[in-house]
Amino acid sequence: MSHNLLIGSKGLHRPSYKVLNLRYGDFISKLGFSSHETIYNHDNFPKGHIDVLNGEPVYEIKNPFPFYGATYILKSSADKFKKEPHTFSFKTCPKRQYENNDEKILKDIDLKTLSRHLLLSLAVNSTSEKILKKIAHISCDFAFSDEHGDDRRKGLEPSPTGLLYDDKMRPIIHDKALFEAVANNPHLPDNYKRIMVLIPGAQGKNPIVGEYIGTNTHVWEYLRKNSYIPWGHYASNMAHDAIRYSVNDLKMEDMKGLRFLYYQRVYMQIAGSLGLSIADKPHPLDEDGLERLRIEVLNGLMAIISMGKMPFWGSNLWGWNYGFSYASSGYRLHASHQQIHNQYALVPYGIEDTDINGGIMSPYIIGELVHNHAKNFRRETQKDFFESYLSSIYDNKRLDNDQSANCSLIFFEDDNVLAYVPKAQRFTGEVHLMAKKDVGNILEADNKMRASIDRGILLIMKALSSLGAEMITVYEVSKRYYHIEENQCIFYCFLPRSEYAPGSMSEAQGRWIIGHYPEDFASYMKDAVEKIEIRS
Repeated sequence: MSHNLLIGSKGLHRPSYKVLNLRYGDFISKLGFSSHETIYNHDNFPKGHIDVLNGEPVYEIKNPFPFYGATYILKSSADKFKKEPHTFSFKTCPKRQYENNDEKILKDIDLKTLSRHLLLSLAVNSTSEKILKKIAHISCDFAFSDEHGDDRRKGLEPSPTGLLYDDKMRPIIHDKALFEAVANNPHLPDNYKRIMVLIPGAQGKNPIVGEYIGTNTHVWEYLRKNSYIPWGHYASNMAHDAIRYSVNDLKMEDMKGLRFLYYQRVYMQIAGSLGLSIADKPHPLDEDGLERLRIEVLNGLMAIISMGKMPFWGSNLWGWNYGFSYASSGYRLHASHQQIHNQYALVPYGIEDTDINGGIMSPYIIGELVHNHAKNFRRETQKDFFESYLSSIYDNKRLDNDQSANCSLIFFEDDNVLAYVPKAQRFTGEVHLMAKKDVGNILEADNKMRASIDRGILLIMKALSSLGAEMITVYEVSKRYYHIEENQCIFYCFLPRSEYAPGSMSEAQGRWIIGHYPEDFASYMKDAVEKIEIRS
């Protein structure tokens, strides 16, 4: 099998066809006027049947993971993209073109008289602290301590010290969407952010069950007991005294803390389920302790599997919804909070199958689809899928066969991981980070592999942000713990949301529409990565 076929077998649609005209009549109307003529809509009402000759050429690329569907690249758009280097951005409009003019424009307007959709738009987009504080006071009721009486008498604006609560101990929030929108605006003063959403307890009673403290970082681990994910999930969340609303502010130490809590939680929970002693382990673990625990857990897992038993926990999930925004209509566009946080959960080996008395059903994880595909691939070709896939990435040939342009999909790699643009992108700007070794999940990832993954994630997020991505979905694809003997490489998918790709009928069917060649986007990512300096 050709490596280039494995990375995504491709075809080229060159449409030419006839369309029968079944219209009853015409409706010729004036559309407008130019400087020398009246414009009519005759083109919309052609006479007779229509011959479409030389329609838009479109590449169709089958995804190397067939359950992801197929990607369609519009050739004319991709050719144009290739000819205009260093102009790519996820946002086509100037960002906050009228920055700092908000107060001037709204000087004589009482914000309380504005319609809700205007208030929401201001809450999301304004850069004025003064306006944002006023909107915050419209959205909820703040509490002030008695010591601020002197400030008021002097004509000074006092700072709130908390929120007001009702008799049922609920914060008095008049407009939840407006409250969330303004609290997540990076330009709102930090003391307002802390009071409204960041101090533990401000967003509810979810218990804090872990903590990471570094020289210049602080991360809490929250437990969501009653979660949309069965068996609950956890969130490693930048703390109230380490405000990180932008990935540009995220340091390597922050990323290490966010991911350390994830590794520690998974290892600890599995250790407990295996009956391993965890009471004598210091809490929280240090880096060496974390690696010793990983090895102990992996050995314990292999021991029970060799006896024909299965662990209680069979796999895990990890994801990151970066970026937050509200539409002025009130629809939340992404994430639950701008303060950077990751989410993760453990998935049991089996649950009750309600259709079979005494039967066991394996819960769904996306990594199992990859596992099944790799097994089928080996059965059909007698080759290892990931070994072949990595070779195909390295040996890539451009779709348009233009060898004078960038031919590589890779934009970063080290000894452990590879960052590349998939040939069959599912979103404009999709990139992957994959282990170069036979490491299928975080139980199999040693401290060097974990460090490479953590750094790679941060590097990619900063690079995408530098290209204008403001909302990015990231998730891990990993194998089940008990598939120990089977080869699978853990990888991470990064899916930026662009202005014109919110998801629609096409994406729901696995039909992904892209306007550039993947090699050209890889060139943009390589340039972006090379400009990034990650602070420790």
